[in-house]
Amino acid sequence: MQLASFSGFLRTLFIIISFYYIFRFLAKLFLPVVIKKVVEKASENMHQQQQRQYQYQNTWQRKNDGETIIYNTDNVKKPRETKKVGDYVDYEEID
Repeated sequence: MQLASFSGFLRTLFIIISFYYIFRFLAKLFLPVVIKKVVEKASENMHQQQQRQYQYQNTWQRKNDGETIIYNTDNVKKPRETKKVGDYVDYEEID
């Protein structure tokens, strides 16, 4: 069984503190660059999504002269009534 020495404790404490400060220093250097890349990528994805939505809307709105467009609504499911009420009974109070 080994006993902990004071010099070993100081060495461990020095290593922990040095890793903490090295990590803070590297985070200050690289974190802004990483965040900038993430924001740029999110902005690019949002822009592409808006472009696709705009193109999709234009394909539905574009009509040629003399063209007739018929939208089939048979495939659209109608909401069902899920409430089952039952019979209504009117009660009278007897004195």
